[in-house]
Amino acid sequence: MNSKKTVLILAGGLGSRYKGLKQIDGILENGSPILEYSIYDALEAGFSKVVVIVNRLIPQSYIERLNAVSKEAHFELHWVYQEKESFMPQHFKFTEREKPWGTGHAVLCAKNAVQEPFVMINADDFYGKEAYQLASEEIDFHISGSQFGMAAYPVVSTLSGNGHVARGVCTLDDDHYLVKIEEQTSIRRAGNSIVYTEKENDIEIAPDTLVSMNLFIFHPDIFDALELYFNDFIQSDPEPLQEFYIPYAIQRMIDERKAKVWVKASPSQWMGVTYADDKSSIKDFLTSEIEKNRYPEDLWN
Repeated sequence: MNSKKTVLILAGGLGSRYKGLKQIDGILENGSPILEYSIYDALEAGFSKVVVIVNRLIPQSYIERLNAVSKEAHFELHWVYQEKESFMPQHFKFTEREKPWGTGHAVLCAKNAVQEPFVMINADDFYGKEAYQLASEEIDFHISGSQFGMAAYPVVSTLSGNGHVARGVCTLDDDHYLVKIEEQTSIRRAGNSIVYTEKENDIEIAPDTLVSMNLFIFHPDIFDALELYFNDFIQSDPEPLQEFYIPYAIQRMIDERKAKVWVKASPSQWMGVTYADDKSSIKDFLTSEIEKNRYPEDLWN
């Protein structure tokens, strides 16, 4: 059983469709963004360390807020900046690059801060208490350098009423190990169906199809693979907007038989904010959770 477990929170994206820093946008009057609800749930599940990957746009006021929370709630907190030059070959020129390098690079940036098994999450996704309990149990009994885990969600429960979404569509074998994960960037409702567009054709997807919401359970050995793969990505001379995604790295590890990923449908409700208008839905949801005594009105007091 692992005595130390880390939550790695990806909070460095620019949130262009949300048109703001949604990672730290407070949902209710208590001012807590989604990532604080994730931390609260993770602490209850036995996690004791939090590493937050951010960009330089994050306000100092929020850093000070979460630093104060960590002292009050007695958990270890580390901030890691996703810099464009981090883990880059010295000769590579990237002066025209504006966007971050993607989620795979974001996780790699935490290499020096994480030496224990960890769960990786998005800052702007609400995964639910039971998802962290599942992750904690996986770390205790199953996670190793060659076995990872993932909590996935039925695609029907991850849609937005305000536009299309990007999801990693999962194909599993009979033992629930991941065979393939395909990023689809245009998943949406079309009448009574759920579809995505590929090569100008709309392809229907079953509502109960499991998709990745970037809740992965990793062993720290993944950092060595990420560093190798990111170097290969850079050497391939990527396009200005091309990104190094964590699902790509996982797929390559599976294909090279370096790791297996066991997938389980999350027992929790997923909620998220892709678009600004999604905020009202999660606000109503969290209000309902508080009324059920699942959370205090103020998380930290």
